[in-house]
Amino acid sequence: MSSPNILRRHRVAALLGAALIISPFVVSFAQSAGNTGVSNIVATTQTPVAGITAPNGSFAPIVAADKPAVVTVTTVMKAQPGNDDDGTPLGNSPFDQYFRQFFGDQGMPAPRTPPQQAQRAEALGSGFIVSADGTIVTNNHVVDGATSIKVTLDDGTELPAKLVGRDAKNDLAVLKIKADKPLPTVKWGDSDKLMTGDQVLAIGNPFGIGTTVTAGIVSARGRDLHSGPFDDFIQIDAPINHGNSGGPLVDVNGNVVGINTAIYSPNGGSVGVGFAIPSDQAQKVVAKLMKDGSIQYGYLGVEIQPVTPDVASAIGLDHAGGALVSKVNDSSPAASAGVETGDVITGFAGQDVKDPKDLSRAVADVAPGAKESLDVWRKGKAMQISVDVGQNSDDVKTASTDDSDTPSAEQGSHAPAIGLGLMDLTSDIRQQMNLADNEHGAVVARVNPDKAAAAAGIQPGDIIVAVNQAPVKSAKQVTQAIAQASKSGRKSVLLLVERDGGQIYVAVPFANG
Repeated sequence: MSSPNILRRHRVAALLGAALIISPFVVSFAQSAGNTGVSNIVATTQTPVAGITAPNGSFAPIVAADKPAVVTVTTVMKAQPGNDDDGTPLGNSPFDQYFRQFFGDQGMPAPRTPPQQAQRAEALGSGFIVSADGTIVTNNHVVDGATSIKVTLDDGTELPAKLVGRDAKNDLAVLKIKADKPLPTVKWGDSDKLMTGDQVLAIGNPFGIGTTVTAGIVSARGRDLHSGPFDDFIQIDAPINHGNSGGPLVDVNGNVVGINTAIYSPNGGSVGVGFAIPSDQAQKVVAKLMKDGSIQYGYLGVEIQPVTPDVASAIGLDHAGGALVSKVNDSSPAASAGVETGDVITGFAGQDVKDPKDLSRAVADVAPGAKESLDVWRKGKAMQISVDVGQNSDDVKTASTDDSDTPSAEQGSHAPAIGLGLMDLTSDIRQQMNLADNEHGAVVARVNPDKAAAAAGIQPGDIIVAVNQAPVKSAKQVTQAIAQASKSGRKSVLLLVERDGGQIYVAVPFANG
């Protein structure tokens, strides 16, 4: 968690880049494509363009070199009368809700009514050719749900395209076209060398008006839009709009350093806040898709959050780093290996884990079935655990609770150092809060708005189930554990808080009390 306030959701209006051409907007889910046997990415013979910086120079040499390799991707989708292909009633597609949430009704297709025959819709995106044999990279959301795909080359030639493979988690897809001659290509660049302030160009076909080039700079690195486990976007101020999705972001050498994917917008148009997938991330995914047509991700089965300085102080770590395990899913590889709630994972497969994203990416890159090592900090001691990595499933979610029993209630128990009023979980309270009979801990009855607990995000109705990684059964135990933590000389206390069925660790500093 990147904020001290627990369970806070930072909603970012990351808008789909595929321009909607024909309404009604109909979404269906494409079946996975198998390997088409294409070869590995062929290195382009393109000569890098010498660095040019506007306004003293011109971007024309870069555009002349790269524009012929940028294509327009047009997809056709169908839906049966009354329902989308995925069974969603017309007018209730999750993508409809997505568009309305961030566009309002502006730009939305007209409301759909059940027709007498299957509906047809087209959507528009961009892409770029990475090998002369016709291999094209674009976004997954550009081709998701397509029944047919057409590619238009820069010279106007229209060709049918086959889906080689796609990956929803990274929002990438690979297409293949057949041409009667070698096609122009662009060369992959090194996104890791990009720095904030570097100049970049975005190339694509916004709104279907034709291939367009816009210039800007790298505004930020490592942006997380909370759209998936691998978010590491490059933020740019080069204008991108609907239809730019899947197009290349190139540097001043004309090399692809990103794939334009999303925008932040209060009105549906570009406001100078765009996002691109880094090329170093995309190139690895594209290579796997070209080889196998899909990607299998490793899976541990833990819910994790960042280790803040307050959390590190509370558990005795000498630095803030690693991934704090807030929950271990039942019957998961992590559970089988002996990973526990409260563990801090500091390394995986011999590589340091600096934050939760490091762990997510490292695990995802491991093939299911592999045996790897976990470096863990547990209750003041470093240890190593061997784990058999499983296969990822987006639907794996479980909640664990303490089985112990607490018959008494203690009204008004206090932890004055951090500003909490606590109560035991009685049968009546469990019933009022719709909790299971085996749910135990202490209910937060009051929070002093001027104390540290409020600043950390603790709210009335939260359930404290552990203090400094030790389970608690009553309000009295919570109070005693907090008092003990204060006496031990630590700067903060670590609370495991349950809210709305989820669990998260919150470090509450004593200094603010």
